[in-house]
Amino acid sequence: VQLVESGGGLVQPGGSLRLSCAASGFTFSTYAMSWYRQAPGKEREPVATISSTGANLNYADSVKGRFTISRDNAKNTVYLQMNSLKPEDTAVYYCCAYRGVRYWGQGTQVTVSS
Repeated sequence: VQLVESGGGLVQPGGSLRLSCAASGFTFSTYAMSWYRQAPGKEREPVATISSTGANLNYADSVKGRFTISRDNAKNTVYLQMNSLKPEDTAVYYCCAYRGVRYWGQGTQVTVSS
């Protein structure tokens, strides 16, 4: 099982980033996928979740209206479009696959700063 995140970086407040997570080694289309984040000194927290078919979406209150999770089961990839970024969005963002057990990616750093 492999989950590889990409797309992180440094962005100014109000800017946008699109994270991608490429999955392999399991039947991607049967797993719910999530993005989590962990800021320095804080616990890892869920940001957004998408069901296996993409029909059901859930977001943390702190990102509702700004972030959008999506998936392409043909490409075994899940995305996180992040708009109107704030300094408090600074964290390492992790991709997670879930179907009874969880698989994690290695994370990608997102830094929001002027």
